[in-house]
Amino acid sequence: MYIASTRTPGTSVRVTRRIPGTVFALGTVSLLTDVSAEMVTAFLPVYLLFTLQLGYVQFGLLDGLYTGATAVLRLVGGFVSDRTSRPKLVAFFGYGISAATKVIFPLAGASSVAIGGVLAVDRAGKGIRTAPRDALISLVTPPDQLGAAFGVHRAMDTVGALCGPLLTFLILSQLGSAPGPVFVVSFVFAAIGLVVLGAFVREHKTPAKRERKVSVRSGAQLLRDKAFRRATIAAAVLGLVTISDAFVFVVLQKVSGISVGMLPLLPLGTAAVFLLGAAPIGRIADRLGRWKVFFAGHVLLLGTYLTLLVPSGGYWAVAIALLAHGLFYACTDGVLMAYAGGLVPAELRATGMATVQTGQALARMVSSVVFGIMLAGLAMQVAVGALAAVMVAALAIVVFLVRRPA
Repeated sequence: MYIASTRTPGTSVRVTRRIPGTVFALGTVSLLTDVSAEMVTAFLPVYLLFTLQLGYVQFGLLDGLYTGATAVLRLVGGFVSDRTSRPKLVAFFGYGISAATKVIFPLAGASSVAIGGVLAVDRAGKGIRTAPRDALISLVTPPDQLGAAFGVHRAMDTVGALCGPLLTFLILSQLGSAPGPVFVVSFVFAAIGLVVLGAFVREHKTPAKRERKVSVRSGAQLLRDKAFRRATIAAAVLGLVTISDAFVFVVLQKVSGISVGMLPLLPLGTAAVFLLGAAPIGRIADRLGRWKVFFAGHVLLLGTYLTLLVPSGGYWAVAIALLAHGLFYACTDGVLMAYAGGLVPAELRATGMATVQTGQALARMVSSVVFGIMLAGLAMQVAVGALAAVMVAALAIVVFLVRRPA
């Protein structure tokens, strides 16, 4: 059991608190689901670019769809969760949709339209479940331990991100590039995750009746709060310069000169660093400030982009890029939700988190599409150099926008 220790203000006595069991149960669900999801994520670049021979523009559109299809449905999932006070049920529905797509995907064949449709449904499931799941974590955790709790959850989630690409690599090396085996195994892990969610996750018990029901208007009023509004805008601005993992790995493979066969293994490097860093960085964020750590993560992402500018860097460039990329996720993924959770009341927790996530997801969708177009029309180093320059500008804008982060 992971234990977090804090010092009671004004005393020398250390108070030890256990991370709630719900966090570990949800971490197990995410671990199993991420094995499933990352098997597909690792397989897609090989399948789309090398098996189906899609161009960068088509790949960028599909990858943008994969990222952005979650956007609006994050708001729907968050709103329904708050409205019904049943975040577990809403999350279960989202996880179930994603699991079903693993069976449907092989039926799409070589049609980019059909593949795009299945990807959209899969990401819709992720969009519906994300805010209710994060709200469940936030509501059962003491406010001063949110960074640690989300760090633990993301670390468990990342174990799945490590195992997924490895399983894909083993399946491809033993059975070839046919999609069937990858998606069957992916479905099995997703189904087990649903069983764990239904059997072991407990909802936070809300006291008595609420004075008023959660409405669309009450959710929209969140943006009237200056701190919440600035955080939402800043997260979206940084999302505009965050290209998808798939593009990072594809470009890294090409500029470093490593073999195409190593491409499905590159996510393992990012996931390993994320796994090791998520929990300790979550604790650091609780102490030093969550927004500061979130911002620092994007500075590390800039370092990843700069590494992609080094031609023929070989395995050293791969190691540096994946180290910076993994630390970027450790500093941002759970930390942003821990920060957002402290800005909104409990009855609007899922809606508030979904609002921040939606802005970020839409921005990342635009980023993937634009970067795919840039790669198709420009030399790879020129496209990456332009991205790094815009990232510097975005960081400067965010410094001005969020001058006094909480």
